[in-house]
Formats: sequence, structure tokens, C-alpha cells
Amino acid sequence: MSAPRDHGGGLDAAIARFGGTRADWVDLSTGINPEPFPLPDIPRDAWTALPDSGAFKALEAAARAFWSVPEDAAVLAAPGASALIARIPALAPPGTVRIAQATYNEHAAAFGQAGWRVQRDGPADARVVVHPNNPTGDFWTWGDAGARLTVIDESFCDIAPETSHVQDRAGAPGVLILKSLGKFWGLAGLRLGFVIGDPALVAPLREMLGPWPVSGPALVAGRAALEDRLWADETRARLDGDAARLDALMSGAGAAVLGGTPLFRLYDVGDAAEWQARLAEGRVWSRVFPYASGWLRLGLPPADRWDQLEAALR
Repeated sequence: MSAPRDHGGGLDAAIARFGGTRADWVDLSTGINPEPFPLPDIPRDAWTALPDSGAFKALEAAARAFWSVPEDAAVLAAPGASALIARIPALAPPGTVRIAQATYNEHAAAFGQAGWRVQRDGPADARVVVHPNNPTGDFWTWGDAGARLTVIDESFCDIAPETSHVQDRAGAPGVLILKSLGKFWGLAGLRLGFVIGDPALVAPLREMLGPWPVSGPALVAGRAALEDRLWADETRARLDGDAARLDALMSGAGAAVLGGTPLFRLYDVGDAAEWQARLAEGRVWSRVFPYASGWLRLGLPPADRWDQLEAALR
């Protein structure tokens, strides 16, 4: 059995260590929007019938429109971006894949399990970039091609849609771009993601996922979310304001802002483990990293839990 991979979440373990109940805690260890898209009414047959092919096509059409996908690129809905991350390494014979260390670790794990050799830099057969990066928030710009397969994980990119590589790269050979409704829309439990890119690569992914890759409720909710442009615009403005508020609080408590996105912020706090334990005494859960002992990452609190964070910082 492989060792558990390092992620945010794990609130059960925090409760076991520090006490309290789930209702006492505010979990800021993830980058999930704390004010999620309001779910529409879900028809009863979305729960009871096999997912409808027409609804599946309508969801993918909504995704194509929302992300302005070029006609020469394919779109595929999937049960979460993680389901795609796990399958993408099987699209090519194992070789070398270039992945920066300080980034979302499921990519390296998936390629490693498929027999690929993961390296930080240099020429490689495949490369993976997270745009913007998790946890640093850095945006990636296209440089040398240098790889037959390029995966661009844009799970957090809907906070800054003008930076997306969908319009300029999605139709290029060997390119796959990942999207998620779990972060910006705050619907992580819906398990809905998309891959956009080279039709020659998307087609085998479609076969791998089988005939009903997305649940009936996810088909309904996902389409509603992607078609609500006003909610998206208003949410970006709110996230920007809340991220600035969080930076001000943390700076006032002695943390140095390193970066992040409007959905999560990264700080240098010196001793991150000590800060995590101190915040946990106030029932606030945060994210630390095994490769950077000074880094602490915080997501945004819900509107009614800012006072709890401020009290924990004191």
C-alpha cells in the first residue's frame, strides 16, 4: 500500500488531536471557495435515472462556451480533475516527466505510479504545470515546447480567466488543460472536472472513463454553474477583497506574504508547525508543507467565521 499523499483537509485528525467537534472548526487548509455556487433544484430523475447523453452534451457545450474553447479542441467532462490526473499518464509510453517540486503532488504521484521518471527540470518526454501554481500562486507562461505531452492544470485559473491557456493552446498537438468546479465554484463534493485539448488525447480518456462518467445531479448543477456569468463576475470581485483582508490580518500577526491566489494565500511564518498548532487551539485548521518548514497556507473563511480566525491569531 502506498503512503498517504500530503493534502489539505484531514479535519478528523485535527479534531482527534486538538478536540472539539466539526461544527467548532473552520477549515482553511484547502483552497475551496467558502461561498459556493448556489445549487439549482435537482430534478428527481437526475438521481434515479442513468445520466442522459443529451444532458452530458449540454454540459460540455456549456463548458465550451464558458471557457471559449477553440473549435479544433475537444472537451470532456469527468468525475473530478483527479480522475483525469490519474489516467493521463497512460496516454503515452512511460518516459521522463518534468514537474516542479513545490506544486500539487497528485501529478507526480500519478506519473510515478504509471512507471514514469519524475524530474524537476531539463528536457523530458512530458511536462506538467499548475497554472496558477498551488501553493505559490505563480502563473506559468508558455516557453519552449520540448515535450510530446503537456498537461496544464488550470484548476484555480478561473480567478483570473484572462490568463488561461485555453484559447491559445488548447488545440495544439499534445496539450491537455484541466479545469475543476471544486475550487472557484466551491463544489468540491460534486466531483466534476474537465479536460480540454488535443482531440487525439481526449478521445482515449473518454473511452477510459466509460459511458456514464458524470452523475445526473452533477450534469444539472455543473451546467447551471457554467451558464451563470454574473455569479462568476461577482465572485471574483468578492474573492479579491477577501484575499486582501486575509493578507492584512496575517501581516498584522507577523506573517510575511509570499503569494497565492484569491482562493488561498501563502505566508512565511518562520515555524509553520507552531503556527498551525496555535491556530488549531482556536479551532482553525491550516495547511503546512513537508518541503518548506516556514510556509503556511490559508484559504478564505466563510463570511460568518472571520471573527474566529481573528481570535485564533490573537
